[in-house]
Amino acid sequence: MADKFKLNGSLTKLSSYPQWAQTMVESCEPSRKRVRDHAVWDMMCDATIDNHTMRNFMLGTWPLIERFPSYMANSLMKTRYGRSPGDDLARRWLVRNIRVEQNHAEYWLDWADGAGVDRQDVLTSTPPQGTQLAADWCEEVCESDSLVAGMAATNYAIEGVTGEWSQKVYESAAYAASVSPSGRKATLRWLQMHAAYDDTHPWEALEIICALMGNAPDPGEIEHVRECIERSYVSLYYGLERCLVHSREHEPRDAACM
Repeated sequence: MADKFKLNGSLTKLSSYPQWAQTMVESCEPSRKRVRDHAVWDMMCDATIDNHTMRNFMLGTWPLIERFPSYMANSLMKTRYGRSPGDDLARRWLVRNIRVEQNHAEYWLDWADGAGVDRQDVLTSTPPQGTQLAADWCEEVCESDSLVAGMAATNYAIEGVTGEWSQKVYESAAYAASVSPSGRKATLRWLQMHAAYDDTHPWEALEIICALMGNAPDPGEIEHVRECIERSYVSLYYGLERCLVHSREHEPRDAACM
């Protein structure tokens, strides 16, 4: 095939990918930055996050963490061995990484415990309204849309920006000092595992997306994948906003207004 994609340079450099992919990624940059630079991470980094916001965040994000292996399993079901190099690449990558995500669920519960949110609360409570938008969107796209759309929304978009914000929080000495020294290693393990550093998962997902779509895909297909990436960022952003809104609802009223 004349339009078959082959990585042209370093995996972790956007210039190694086709021009359509570079343009697509760059067009989503403002939405990605809104998630990466959200106030919730600043509150964690400064160790000023209040208990209600932290609980909202832990409960609201848990469905995304807990369901992530199932999103990838749905994507795996759409692959066919030998159908194309992109299918084979996706199949190997998904099989290898699904099991890893199960461990991440346990690490999330350890983080919740260390942050003062009991794991049973996380497991049994209903997430505050609107905080699980990203989880519901990822389930929808991985169940009902194409392999490319699902991997773009989850393994590229969600995992990519998660690596960025988790690195910010993990590197915060103030946040580390805010948790109990006796359980600090377990508390910070999820953040450590997701902190960007040399994490190549999102780049590997982008390589698979390009291998599946080729060097010259239909413009309508490009736009659809771009919209899926954008929706992941928007869902994450508004979920974080709802964590703050629900926190404000628990703030004590001014005595003059009582």
